[in-house]
Amino acid sequence: MLELDQLSVRFGGLMALDGVSLKAGGGDVLGLVGPNGAGKTTLFNAISGLVKPTGGGIRFEGRDVLRTPMHGRARLGIGRTFQIPQPLHQLTVRENLVVAQRFGAGKVDRARLDDILDFTGLAAKAESDAATGLALTELKALEVAKALATEPRLLLLDEVLAGLETTGKRRFMAMLGELHRRYGVGIVIIEHDIDTISTLCHRVAVLNFGQLIADGTPDEVFRDPAVIKSYTGADHA
Repeated sequence: MLELDQLSVRFGGLMALDGVSLKAGGGDVLGLVGPNGAGKTTLFNAISGLVKPTGGGIRFEGRDVLRTPMHGRARLGIGRTFQIPQPLHQLTVRENLVVAQRFGAGKVDRARLDDILDFTGLAAKAESDAATGLALTELKALEVAKALATEPRLLLLDEVLAGLETTGKRRFMAMLGELHRRYGVGIVIIEHDIDTISTLCHRVAVLNFGQLIADGTPDEVFRDPAVIKSYTGADHA
């Protein structure tokens, strides 16, 4: 479904991504991990069209999307969330989903939106002001709901679990697992918690200084000496 070929992004003198090649399919729940500043969010921004790569290629379902704008990529089936929830101010939760669906799918399917509100636990808050009437867990759920409203085939989740307490994190993980099964959506998730990634993901890819240094099962990746060194700065004996 998604194929990255030697993808590079440079910001002035900083090489944020350096020749990253990676594939993700509809059956994947892929964890994207790495130290702070490794290039994880930049990779999402390049895939979704928020930043322009300086080299390499991006193909989605066999189609070159390098020159496709953000809304075009969304309509092809690439959905995403942002690390910091970004509800549309002065709009209700439901209206946020309507805007997202019109942007990403080019239409409004109210039955699907009702289903998404119910699935994400936001049905009771559907008419609440999205910017002022939601707790953090609900804001995180709204990010996922907006992304689902675009009718994605691949969902890029940027630290949707960050800041949640243990119980909230467990519930959110269960929701994401069910989302993958229920909607048939491939997932790539950025997350720092290794236990969470190991539980939720079938595959893990590791970035360090903009380079892909590992790609495999959680057990394989978190035993990799290069991965251990990237986190600890020390060689693993």
